[in-house]
Amino acid sequence: MSLVTDQRCLMTVHAHPDDEASKGAATAARYHDQGVRTVLVCCTGGEAGDILNPAMDTPEVRADLPAVRLRELEASAAIIGYDEVVLLGYRDSGMPGTPENEDPASFAQAPLDEAVGRLVAAVRRERPQVLVTYDEDQQGYPHPDHLRVHDISVAAFHAAADGDAFPGAGDPWQIQKLYYVGFSGERVLAMHAKFLELGLESPFDEAWLERARSFGRAYTTHIDISDYTDVRRRALLAHATQIDPSSPFWFGLPPEVLRDVHPVDEYVLARVAPGPDQPAMAAGDPGAPGLPAHVGEPEDDLFAGVRDTATR
Repeated sequence: MSLVTDQRCLMTVHAHPDDEASKGAATAARYHDQGVRTVLVCCTGGEAGDILNPAMDTPEVRADLPAVRLRELEASAAIIGYDEVVLLGYRDSGMPGTPENEDPASFAQAPLDEAVGRLVAAVRRERPQVLVTYDEDQQGYPHPDHLRVHDISVAAFHAAADGDAFPGAGDPWQIQKLYYVGFSGERVLAMHAKFLELGLESPFDEAWLERARSFGRAYTTHIDISDYTDVRRRALLAHATQIDPSSPFWFGLPPEVLRDVHPVDEYVLARVAPGPDQPAMAAGDPGAPGLPAHVGEPEDDLFAGVRDTATR
């Protein structure tokens, strides 16, 4: 049947506490202020994360790190304006070759179908029109949990609408658009140039700059966050164990300067559900039947082309 949606909903899927702060936080804040329901899915508890803030590296914090990281997540989500936080319940997988990566409770070791089913249940319950996740290209930081986030999100985009898939996870729901959140080379180069302009030492070394210059991903969607550029800084600082407040990478530029340095969040439109009785297509597929007319054109709104009704 068809359901007229009373409220638009944006769901973002992240690997660990703090990822929601570093990737697309300002976008979520902007849509929340516009009345869009914003839902954060965090797949792990971040238990394997290092304590990067020396002031927080105490025996008491280490003994209670999983609970500390969840409290930090709650504080960050409140700053951003998420209406709901969904925990998928997996342990942080750590990096390959570590004991955490072999833990059967870790996200990386979980059966893929199980993890997809948990995300499908969240999708069917929250009914987002737009889902934001990670690109399949994670060469810069190939964390197993980031790779798995991509895998389950793409699978859930298709499975959530399939009445034969995960029948115990709620009524089918068709997500209309799937995006990959980005961190562009243009952003890195603009920040580096501003450090030099102000006579400050840039945290971006030649390896960073070379990667930024060669980054070939074409972003389809640019969200103006000029009124929300401080959200990421404040949300990051809520993750006191993970974020060193003296880090020049995150905080080397004054907030009033950073506001005008590349004040957009960038996304790749990766999947579009064209309409009833047509398969979901990868955006940009040549000749894809039924794709909305706007696909392939530059966007400034994640909800561009979203219909008022969806099949469930």
